Amino acid sequence: MVDFQSRDTRRGTDERTDDPPDEEETEELEEHAEHDHHHHHHDVEQVGAAVVTVSSTRSLDDDPAGDAIAAAFEDDGHEVVTRELVRDSYDGVQSTLDHLVSREDVDVVVSTGGTGVTPDDVTVEAAGALFDKELPGFGELFRRLSYDEVGTRVVGTRAAAGVADGTPVFCLPGSENAARLGSEEVVVPEVGHLAGLAHPHRDDEAE
Repeated sequence: MVDFQSRDTRRGTDERTDDPPDEEETEELEEHAEHDHHHHHHDVEQVGAAVVTVSSTRSLDDDPAGDAIAAAFEDDGHEVVTRELVRDSYDGVQSTLDHLVSREDVDVVVSTGGTGVTPDDVTVEAAGALFDKELPGFGELFRRLSYDEVGTRVVGTRAAAGVADGTPVFCLPGSENAARLGSEEVVVPEVGHLAGLAHPHRDDEAE
């Protein structure tokens, strides 16, 4: 018979988990802290976000998806510097995104809408042509999280992200739930880190 009481008592006596770390453990902790600091020293504490709603039927007064994205940024202490509405048009979407990534007060652009499979869903194509680098992990993670809510219908979303002119751009679906999920669970938690790394002159500005 296993004596659980004795085993627990021995564990508390022998492992001594409340003892201070020894020299080797201290060095490992210091190295980890130094690596973490170096890895995140580019991070932007407060970003300026541009929110773009791609829709031929919505207005900025009736934009629950855009509202959800804006709220996610503001609730985390960031600033939404502009809200834009653009119709489902390749040229219109591309020119809007191109203008926003060039603005000095914009650190990240998040669009909602136009990521599906209908003929007028052109956001991903319009944004992709501007990307200097793609961020495939964003779409992969977003679809993984979305599966819990929509199941296999997730195959119909082409949510994507990339870096254009040193600015991260995220393309989310047009539904309120998808916009909230993507912004709260993925974009906002990583935006300060990505914006700091992607900006080509961030180090020069800090000096």
